[in-house]
Amino acid sequence: MVQKAKILLVDDRPENLLALEAILSALDQTLVRAASGEEALKALLTDDFAVILLDVQMPGMDGFETASHIKRRERTRDIPIIFLTAINHGPHHTFRGYAAGAVDYISKPFDPWVLRAKVSVFVDLYMKNCQLKEQAALLRLQLEAGDAQPALGSALLSELSARLASVEEQAEALTKQLDGSDDSGAAATAAHLERKLTGLRRALEALRPGSD
Repeated sequence: MVQKAKILLVDDRPENLLALEAILSALDQTLVRAASGEEALKALLTDDFAVILLDVQMPGMDGFETASHIKRRERTRDIPIIFLTAINHGPHHTFRGYAAGAVDYISKPFDPWVLRAKVSVFVDLYMKNCQLKEQAALLRLQLEAGDAQPALGSALLSELSARLASVEEQAEALTKQLDGSDDSGAAATAAHLERKLTGLRRALEALRPGSD
């Protein structure tokens, strides 16, 4: 059974958390609530998340400060953050969100379909990433123990490459959709995907016989 990805929802208003759960329930993943930045950081100490939906306007530790803490931790620095805000203070406010480490910045009220689609991309990437890491770790153990037959090693590498290629195709399709778009948040999302996929492809190629 494939383990579900966890999505962290951070908002100080219960009705907003309820709305997010209603929108994202169709993804059939594990939704985790946090009513403050402090609660979010506590949840991140023990669980791994595919993506974080983070409200900007919160009492005490706001979204920007929470994101800064997340990005300073080695364990959580690579988790994608989508900022949600009901207030639009202009380009400077948006830039601050990206500077804090967000991959996207969505103003409320947002289109439920768009939000669900963007979150789905990160969930799929996370799941593919987990599968790739697990199989790569297994292959490394087999190779180090000297138990892997050459044909078996080749077959596993081919399967890993195929899995990664499917994600690369999705990312390429997303990039084509964004050509000529004015959505800077979506462009940032695509750029983040490309960086992650490049790293995964390099890790896979490093497993091939004869690689350094």
